[in-house]
Amino acid sequence: MLNTEGKTQIIGITNLFTFIGAKPCTEWLNGMVSMDDKGFIVTGADVMDASMTECTIFEQRKPLPLEGSIPGFFAVGDVRKGSVKRVASAVGEGSMAISQVHQYLAELKRIWIY
Repeated sequence: MLNTEGKTQIIGITNLFTFIGAKPCTEWLNGMVSMDDKGFIVTGADVMDASMTECTIFEQRKPLPLEGSIPGFFAVGDVRKGSVKRVASAVGEGSMAISQVHQYLAELKRIWIY
C-alpha cells in the first residue's frame, strides 16, 4: 500500500476481501478450503460432496449455508461459488453470515461446556 508520501507501507490485517472482475482472487488461500475449478469457495450443501471435504464434524452436522469446508470459515459475495455476484447480494449474505457465525459459536459453546 502506498502512503500519502508515495512510500510503500506494510499494514497488518486480520480480514481481507477483494474481487475485481470475473476472477475471485482466492489463490492466497492456497487450497486451505474447498474451491471449484475457477477458484470460487464452495459453501453449504456443496461442501458435502465427499470429494470436497474430509472434515469429520460434517459427519455429525451439515455445514451452514455460507460455511466452507473448514468449520467456522464463512464465505460471502463474489468469492462464493453460486453467488449472484451483485453488491446487494453480497451485503445480504454478509448479514446472513453474522447470524451463522453466532450459530456456530453457540454450537462451540455447547460442545465445550459438556
